[in-house]
Amino acid sequence: MTAPFVYPSGKRYALRQARVLGRSLPKPEGPLDFDGFATVDILVDEGAIAKIAPAGAVDFGDVPEAALSGRIVLPLFVDAHTHIDKGHIWRRKRNPVGDFPSALAAAIEDRSANWTAADVAARMEFSLRSAYAYGTTALRTHIDSIGAQTRISWPVFAEARERWRDRITLQAAPIFSVDFALDRSHMADIEAMLDAHGTGILGAVTYMVPRLREGLKTLFELAERKGWELDFHVDESADPAARSLKIVADMAIERRFARRILVGHCCSLVLQEDDERQKTIDAVARAGISVVSLPMCNLFLQDRHPGRTPRWRGVTALHELKAAGVNVMIASDNTRDPFYAFGDLDMMETWREGVRILHLDYPFADWAPAVAAAPARAMGLDLGQLRPGGRADMILTRARDFPELLARPQSDRIVVRNGQPSTAEPPDYAELDGLKGLAP
Repeated sequence: MTAPFVYPSGKRYALRQARVLGRSLPKPEGPLDFDGFATVDILVDEGAIAKIAPAGAVDFGDVPEAALSGRIVLPLFVDAHTHIDKGHIWRRKRNPVGDFPSALAAAIEDRSANWTAADVAARMEFSLRSAYAYGTTALRTHIDSIGAQTRISWPVFAEARERWRDRITLQAAPIFSVDFALDRSHMADIEAMLDAHGTGILGAVTYMVPRLREGLKTLFELAERKGWELDFHVDESADPAARSLKIVADMAIERRFARRILVGHCCSLVLQEDDERQKTIDAVARAGISVVSLPMCNLFLQDRHPGRTPRWRGVTALHELKAAGVNVMIASDNTRDPFYAFGDLDMMETWREGVRILHLDYPFADWAPAVAAAPARAMGLDLGQLRPGGRADMILTRARDFPELLARPQSDRIVVRNGQPSTAEPPDYAELDGLKGLAP
């Protein structure tokens, strides 16, 4: 914050002249500026937001206060699509080719050789500490669920969820090829693990395989019987003929599926003919499906050919989906593994890069919910807003408009949880050196 900024002490205090997005408030608080911000005063009391009012409109009494002078205050982030079970394995299983088939092969090799419960637990913990330090309040991870790994990773996730329950809300969905849905033994393992350790979400990777509809039918039927939600990796491909998204949407409509469905990637959608793309988008909207784009990972993996500059960015038709009324968002996806060599589960980075890659700019305010309220809605969580009576969880920045906010990494942001500034910092990479193959 502006020097010499000192965060107010005590359990009751005021933040004056905070710039907060009107969309982050349950109701407008005064006039909005060009970027959609309201300038407000925030009263915090006993870890909760006691009141939000237009700047200078309300006397909060004799309480400690800090003048933010129009600096932006954000709700905490919600990250709807990650892979914390495979994060941080790059050093021992690189993908120098950089394409999707090579990433998949490398991850399978590493999983078979190294993913003990202790290894998965340590890397999950490292990932969650990073996300927490950067200001994430809820996160959904996909868990590789094939063979013996299913029985190894799910109890590890359940232990992490319990350990982090008062800090980050954790959800998880299994990930396996839709072909495996036709294997009764595999699905018995999946059902047992989700019953014991899951969060009511079933998922898979959908490809244009001969028995796609049959596999999807099995997954829909199980989700209906158990009352589970669905979360699919869909059409992560540069092939315009990859059209499983339309099949998922049509099946949800036909079955009148009542639970939430979230789909990720949908890369091939942008490469299809206009009329075919629009038919799919219309079906997705009608089915009430939410869509998450993974801008950093798909930029890394898609349209990669040796010696040739990529011709497209790998992301889905997010603008067109949003225009059709679809709930859209962006998320971190993979971190430092064969699918993406970089990343740190910092949703500020995801937002900043997503704006550049997907043109999520003017009007910036229309896209800001993509890292908080929209993913919260897709996950069934009441998060992503600053509201009186809610927890005083927020992020204070130096920025005063969107270009300032997105020009820098905001490494000096103040993450506030339960009304108090957090002292959490991202862990040192050296802490992973004790795991097999991860020391330099």
